Amino acid sequence: MRLGVNVDHVATLREARKDRVPDPVAAAIAAEMAGADGIVCHLREDRRHIKDKDLYLLKEVVKTHLNLEMAATDEMIKIAAEVVPDMVTFVPERREEVTTEGGLDVIANQEYIAEAITILHAHNIVVSLFIAPDIQQIKTAARVGADYAELHTGAYARAESLNAINEELEKIRSIAAAANKLRLGVSAGHGLNYQNVREIAATPQIEELNIGHALVARAVMVGMERAVRDMLALMR
Repeated sequence: MRLGVNVDHVATLREARKDRVPDPVAAAIAAEMAGADGIVCHLREDRRHIKDKDLYLLKEVVKTHLNLEMAATDEMIKIAAEVVPDMVTFVPERREEVTTEGGLDVIANQEYIAEAITILHAHNIVVSLFIAPDIQQIKTAARVGADYAELHTGAYARAESLNAINEELEKIRSIAAAANKLRLGVSAGHGLNYQNVREIAATPQIEELNIGHALVARAVMVGMERAVRDMLALMR
């Protein structure tokens, strides 16, 4: 089980003062030193946290695996082709949202997404699609040529009753197994934290968890290296 550390909210804290610190690139280095298996960043259209300069620096310094989250737009596809991260994860994006609210609708956009995947594959970039744990979306993700499906765990993370939690967990596990049968790699993320991560990490077909907010929030109190080590201990 791999851990991808999302450093977006380190940049969010920086942008609160429009300053130079804290530095998401330095945070990425600390996360890797603590044992993280990869670094995730989301270059948004409005550049609200991660900036282009951050992305280019991360490409230079990340020694493990750089996963660039982005919308499937012409601008972002061009940037990805220039930077050549290890992986691109296509996510839905709306300017007014605080964070990514749902999974990508691959069914409604399959022709465009298939074309975008073809372009990135030509640059030897692995492509993941951030999607809800829905069997039709998974089947379409495989059809358009994605390499990975990242399952949106938001509904699981928001569930409050034990029945609701178990229902969402079973849905994720079922879809992860289906994705694996379709020869898709499987990762998961959104809303995962130190209280709910172990059940998701126990799903055999899930290879990687991508976690940001909970890690950065804990890092404010104990430092990035401790925050990453604590998460890895729960996952493994």
